[in-house]
Amino acid sequence: MALTGTGAARRRRRAEALERPEYGWIWKPLLALVGAYLLVTVALGIWWSRVPAAFDVEQATAERRGEQASTPAARGAVTTATLMTAVHTLLDKPGGYLRNDIAPPGLWLDNMPNWELGVLTQARDLSRALSVMEPGDHPALEEAAERLRGDSRDWLYPSTEQRLEEALASLGGYLTALGEQGDAGFTAGAGLSAWLEQVAWRLDDLGRRLSASVGSREQLRDLDIEPDELPPRTPWHRVDDIFFEARGTGWALPHLLEAVRRDQADVLERAAVLGEWEMLVAELERTQRRLWSPVVLNGSGFGLFANHSLVMANHVIRARDLARELAAALEVPPAGLAAPEAYQEEAPIEPPVEEVERREGAGGESPPPALESLEELREDDRAGEPAPRAADDEEPMPPETDEYQAPASEEERGASGGE
Repeated sequence: MALTGTGAARRRRRAEALERPEYGWIWKPLLALVGAYLLVTVALGIWWSRVPAAFDVEQATAERRGEQASTPAARGAVTTATLMTAVHTLLDKPGGYLRNDIAPPGLWLDNMPNWELGVLTQARDLSRALSVMEPGDHPALEEAAERLRGDSRDWLYPSTEQRLEEALASLGGYLTALGEQGDAGFTAGAGLSAWLEQVAWRLDDLGRRLSASVGSREQLRDLDIEPDELPPRTPWHRVDDIFFEARGTGWALPHLLEAVRRDQADVLERAAVLGEWEMLVAELERTQRRLWSPVVLNGSGFGLFANHSLVMANHVIRARDLARELAAALEVPPAGLAAPEAYQEEAPIEPPVEEVERREGAGGESPPPALESLEELREDDRAGEPAPRAADDEEPMPPETDEYQAPASEEERGASGGE
């Protein structure tokens, strides 16, 4: 009987196992799949967060010009090709454009998306300046500037990637036209001062936001920054966002400045500012030094931890001062590049002695007529451009549009350091 009861119990257990199976074993492969997915996304996130290497502007120009590379380039070809390469880097780097990602691992990253914002902001500014540097009517330049001006977080149609591709196509069409038109190209020195003023304003804004992460505001007086004029203190989870935006700016600007230097070498040489130009590039390249810490530290003074934002602000503010000096030096085109008819009109004119004495006695309040006309021309060239900061004590430039005023609008639309 005992054996019979044991066999019956065994059969009942088998029947129950078949009728009501237990699926506890299925969690093991699911956990393995989730673990593998997290491992792959973390590895991809580390790879995608690597900053692209610098490129040579001459080689980039030759690649962009293609078959036209064997012919002499018109003034502006290097600048246009370098701008195209900088924009293409946003699309071609590991992971592609990440700022508008809505899925992991791009959704979890914040350093590289803010680096992309710094590069994109400088590309927008230069694309707007190209229409001033170019004397003719080229709708392709205006179209490229319009495409770059959109919201950097758009992922629906038209996405940011699509607009960047369209901007590249427009710039490529203009670059091809430069090769076909021979001597056509940028006007010598046109728009340089206005663009440098815009660069200086961007750097000033970055320097202030970087400095706002410092706990003791008195430490900022050595950087020629008034603590009372700073924005509110940066939250701890936003410190790395602003730091990597400055890194992106420091990566893009040396390429663009080097390209402009090659296109406008005669202008810079006659204005005797080649030394200051190289100093500006060198100061921006210092912002690209390797970050040995896995995180952006926010220490103080000579404490145990460094303050990476304060070091970055130091380089950015020095670059801002150099950009302002260059903008002031290039505000009036060098005499050797003036139009010949201007020499014919101005050379015979010699002001009488009594008129000079009267102007000296008046304190030099009214500039010479030639400078007045140049100032009016410069204001016409800057029509539609945002008014850049000229000095520390001026009010900050008001935002033009949400999509163009990148430092303020992008952050206020919800960018956070914990993405």
